[in-house]
Amino acid sequence: MKQVIYQVLPRLLGREPVRNIPCGSVEQNGCGKFNDFDERVLQHIHDLGATHVWFTGVIRHATQTDYTQYGIPCQHPDIVKGRAGSPYAITDYYDVDPDLAVNVNQRMEEWMALVERTHRMGMKVVMDFVPNHVARQYHSIAKPLGVKDLGEGDNTDYHFSTANNFYYCWGQPLDLSDIPTNSDGNRYQEQPAKATGNDHFDNRPGRNDWYETIKLNYGIDYCDAGGRSEHFNPIPDTWSKMTDILLFWAQKGIDAFRCDMAEMVPTAFWQWAIDKVKFLHPQIQFIGEVYDPNQYRNYLNAGFDLLYDKVGMYDCLRNVVCGRCNAADITHAWQATDDIRDHMLYFLENHDEQRITSDFFAVDAQKAIPALVVATLLQSNAFMLYAGQEVGERGMNEEGFSGHDGRTTIFDYWTVDSLQRAFFYRRRMRKEERQLEQCYQKVLKQLLKEKAVYDGQTFDLMYVNPQLSQRQFAFLRKAATDILLVIANFDGNEVTVNVTIPQHAFDFLAIPQRAFNADDLLSEEKISGQLSADTPITMTVPAHGARVWKIKL
Repeated sequence: MKQVIYQVLPRLLGREPVRNIPCGSVEQNGCGKFNDFDERVLQHIHDLGATHVWFTGVIRHATQTDYTQYGIPCQHPDIVKGRAGSPYAITDYYDVDPDLAVNVNQRMEEWMALVERTHRMGMKVVMDFVPNHVARQYHSIAKPLGVKDLGEGDNTDYHFSTANNFYYCWGQPLDLSDIPTNSDGNRYQEQPAKATGNDHFDNRPGRNDWYETIKLNYGIDYCDAGGRSEHFNPIPDTWSKMTDILLFWAQKGIDAFRCDMAEMVPTAFWQWAIDKVKFLHPQIQFIGEVYDPNQYRNYLNAGFDLLYDKVGMYDCLRNVVCGRCNAADITHAWQATDDIRDHMLYFLENHDEQRITSDFFAVDAQKAIPALVVATLLQSNAFMLYAGQEVGERGMNEEGFSGHDGRTTIFDYWTVDSLQRAFFYRRRMRKEERQLEQCYQKVLKQLLKEKAVYDGQTFDLMYVNPQLSQRQFAFLRKAATDILLVIANFDGNEVTVNVTIPQHAFDFLAIPQRAFNADDLLSEEKISGQLSADTPITMTVPAHGARVWKIKL
């Protein structure tokens, strides 16, 4: 079966009645907990077809909520985005988020119990690894005995040193004058300033920078006299510390790491670290957030198992759904990564992208059904589903720091009410939510079990069907005696089309030319006809829909 990764921020999935006050505190808006993911909730995720659950925002990160009574340091509000804080401004790699625990003192035990429950329900656990940057006030209180903290022992007189974990601005204080203050005038002080996480190397980050984070030093001097230079011998101190963090979590049963902004960290580190982790834990997976297609193969060679195909397939499918390019362009998107196709991670939503049903994307969830069919059935690679996508969550709330941008906040305390209905109060689900969820479940649970999908060959039919090029996309999948003829209709009208299968497809896939009967796996419809290079197959495809005809030889 294909891998299906279900991404969910536990913070956003609370059981309590929703208040959802913009910029609200945890006391006002509540917060989802590890314990909310009980066997029933995990079974629901499994029944959607998920093989993996990516619990996003687990590691302790900067927040404006005060947990000092539990021995957890406060962070200055000027360097925290939102009341809850960004899950990618890590304050302690060896700790988990106290917001997510019922008993804060038992937060690690509650997390490990969730890992064990997820495994027991037949799914694997994906966890964030944030290697490029940390919160400005990073300080580990949970590190194992004998482990030195990041930045401990750094020589701040040097802008760059392979013995340092951070980059420093020679003697200059941090200047946050471009950043709106969250404090009462007592602004955050940092002397000398550390370089900001998005490769901003002076002491004055802007409001659009990742000003709440500091860049980790992997042995690259970005500001030397000759420009960027690499210093990997001897091994930089950061390499060892970050590899130890990976090993710490791998030993706790984590099955995969989703590596944030992996392309901002040199491939030399990844090759060194992944080799060490996989030597001890050979089944563990590394999923890389890499946006530059020119770098894909370099990161795969460094040991990554899966890479986001954002700039390729995601952008293409979004543009087809929105009518900005033709369906035929999907062919170019998959061909660009054909040699590494099994390592591509396809998706239509994640926490960085706008929701399908937002005003900034498609508005209507049904418009993306043909894209879902293409993304899941075209190749044998993994697919990622973002929590709420399956019920048409719009992401159009103005929750606080995140603003009104068509995304579900990762910075604020908020409960996604559509998800709350789907997981805890199903009687309150709207009709359209139920229908969409059933469609996703059919595609992800039923169709992905087809041998032709998870273990078959693909044949793109677009080059011999130019009549489909604008709003329809057609392809074949075949394994053993099973053939799937798939046609996705991105148009808002039902269409009746003739689809030609060329002689090359019969030869390449070893398909006999003969009469056939076919069942549509997405409906109860049936067709019959002739499998022949000379006889087009006529079919009707619903608006914003698809047909997946199964032909048994």
